[in-house]
Amino acid sequence: MTEPLSGEALRALAAFDTPTICNALELVTPERRAFGFNRRPLVAPFPALKPIVGYARTIMVRSREPHPRDKAAARQKRLGWYEYVAAAPQPSIVLMQDVDGPDAGFGAFWGEVQSNVHKALGCIGVVTDGAIRDIDVWADGFMALAGSIMPSHAHVDIVDFGNTVSVAGMIVASDDIVHADRHGAVVVPRAAVAALPAAVATLVKREKVLLDACKRPGFGVEDLRQAFARADDIH
Repeated sequence: MTEPLSGEALRALAAFDTPTICNALELVTPERRAFGFNRRPLVAPFPALKPIVGYARTIMVRSREPHPRDKAAARQKRLGWYEYVAAAPQPSIVLMQDVDGPDAGFGAFWGEVQSNVHKALGCIGVVTDGAIRDIDVWADGFMALAGSIMPSHAHVDIVDFGNTVSVAGMIVASDDIVHADRHGAVVVPRAAVAALPAAVATLVKREKVLLDACKRPGFGVEDLRQAFARADDIH
């Protein structure tokens, strides 16, 4: 297992929203500019929740047809999943791929029970291209991004867990660092973590030059040209 990051490092990233982290990653790891984040929109039923940062726990589920396992085998698979979610390093974030293809989100794995169980196991949220439900009785403070909101869990069951998954076009491996908020989610390379706060500070300074300029009376294109030049000088 890769050495976990310090709690201080995780808290530093959680101080920023996900678009800001994406912007900072463009400075620190420009080769990742076009990947590493969700490529399809996700529903954020709790938009007031603060950004979260944690270690990915990856899983694939399906719900369209009955699963082939008997009850004992299905229970054992589910308990193995819970052990994986609760294992170090923490906090964990579930990255769940629904593999039912065009019928992804047919049934909801997530609701009142699962959100509370996972929260109690040290998990702080879920990002899935599948469905969730029970919005009114969801675990308090448990982040969710989902492909849809649906009423039934149908035949939902675990296909496998711990492998690399694709969630709304975002490729995620087990224990990847994931940052998420109401805008979406992004994988943060470990090597970039330490440099991100300084990159954010640089971006804020550059943006302030532009924002201050456009608020001045009589602002025009020439003012914008000068503001761009001043912003470019900030490193």
